[in-house]
Amino acid sequence: MNDILFDQQITFLYTRDLTATARFYEDVLGLPLAVDQGDCRIYRASRDGLVGFCQRAAAPDEPAGIIITLVTDDVEGWYARLLARGVQFDKPPERNPKYAITHCFLRDPNGYLLEIQRFEKGFG
Repeated sequence: MNDILFDQQITFLYTRDLTATARFYEDVLGLPLAVDQGDCRIYRASRDGLVGFCQRAAAPDEPAGIIITLVTDDVEGWYARLLARGVQFDKPPERNPKYAITHCFLRDPNGYLLEIQRFEKGFG
């Protein structure tokens, strides 16, 4: 059973404003839209990793306990690009020696916490 993996992974999150969410993930982050289901939009964050947002009245006002982590070797480059696009960061890039990572944090229009992270010793 351990050698059987799924083909892809999608995390779905609720939003009250799909238009603002789409603008952020498409225009600011530049994630490609993989599927438009009308009230749900699914974005490709990596080759096999996807994140979806669905317009729902039950979306949390202040989401807590959820971190969307985007892994890249270029944390500082992403930080600079997003700053230039007017994104405000909760925390600029810094090294976390406990986990051997470099990361920074920002929030999307829904209040979801996004982490841009590099594994200093590789991953996998």
